Amino acid sequence: MALTFRSSSRVHVVARLTALVALAACSCVSAIAQSGPIKVGMALDISGPFAGPGAEARDGFALAIKQLGGKLGGQPVEFVQTDMAGSPDQAKQLVDRFVQREKIDLFTGPIASNVALAVAPSLFAAKVPYLSNNAGPSQLAGAQCNAYFFGTAYQNDQFHEAAGQFAADQKFGRMVVMAPNYPAGKDGIIGFKRKYKGQVADEIYTKVGQIDYATELAQLRAAKPDAVYFFLPGAMGINFIKQFVGAGLSKDIMLVTSGFSADEDIIGAVGEPMLGLFNTTHWAHDMDNAPNKAFVSAFRKEYGGRYPSIYAAQAYDVIAAMDAAVKAVGGKVSDKEALIKAFAKAQFPSVRGTFRYANNHFPVQNFYLRTIGKNAEGRVTNKTIKTVLENYGDAYASQCPLK
Repeated sequence: MALTFRSSSRVHVVARLTALVALAACSCVSAIAQSGPIKVGMALDISGPFAGPGAEARDGFALAIKQLGGKLGGQPVEFVQTDMAGSPDQAKQLVDRFVQREKIDLFTGPIASNVALAVAPSLFAAKVPYLSNNAGPSQLAGAQCNAYFFGTAYQNDQFHEAAGQFAADQKFGRMVVMAPNYPAGKDGIIGFKRKYKGQVADEIYTKVGQIDYATELAQLRAAKPDAVYFFLPGAMGINFIKQFVGAGLSKDIMLVTSGFSADEDIIGAVGEPMLGLFNTTHWAHDMDNAPNKAFVSAFRKEYGGRYPSIYAAQAYDVIAAMDAAVKAVGGKVSDKEALIKAFAKAQFPSVRGTFRYANNHFPVQNFYLRTIGKNAEGRVTNKTIKTVLENYGDAYASQCPLK
């Protein structure tokens, strides 16, 4: 069998990924460059505060793996996967097991930055390349950068800097900023303020996983800002937008957000109240490049016609990056130096188009402005308007000692 999906002991099996075992059951095992299959540890957040984004990432991973016939670089692969439920403590224990017992060769998966920071030391000590399909904590971008970490998606601040640039361009005089109280939320507000030139009337940090925003809505009503910038991924964003509109605040206060709080997973749950909302992103389903068109078409066919989200696109790119690097080293993933060099070249067909890393292994990429409207099918969805930041790197790369 060329592909095996299984869950680590005492954890839940991810049904959709596990179902892919059947895909490879009839595959013939070719000669391989090491003694057994390449092992990839996958941390999937399919429960907990990031379950929505985690499910999207799972589907992006699964599609890419299916298209590759369950192999990487033509080599057999075993995907050892588990639900880490967005918990740093649980994730640390499970990744230690991945490293010590499973002897994984590659790693990807956690959605949250606090989880990424919890598991990174064990992976770095074992020299296991960690390709982050979402989290991009500032701590790993500057002085603490590591050769074995690749922020394949983005660096946290970047995403919110694009929104700050848009807000500055719109000349919003007074704004309130909101984010969950965890590393990505703090990075987000720092990033937004780095580009926004107006007055920040208030900074509101909410609980991770919070779904009732009555207190925060009262604060917004009292503050009377021109606009609110919020970063609330998954169910947090769904509930906030519904409650914001339901409270009548959308009549007087404009909402601005990043793509994570206004992507297809959020739109599907909220619907028409999101019409007209502006958001910034590094990827969109209507981007005009061949890999993206193929990805979006295949995703919609695989998953009942729905558009992929940013989380799905990023996960898809991670598998493509792994495939290209394993192919470049001829399947010899034990040659760590060669493998890291192959990852750093980023020679894979990214759905974002041209892709390259800065010296700190975070992308230098474009960020775009989107608005939510209705397409020709009458579906509420995002439409890309323009480029906000072009070939944009992060603010920490100069502090990273990597060359």
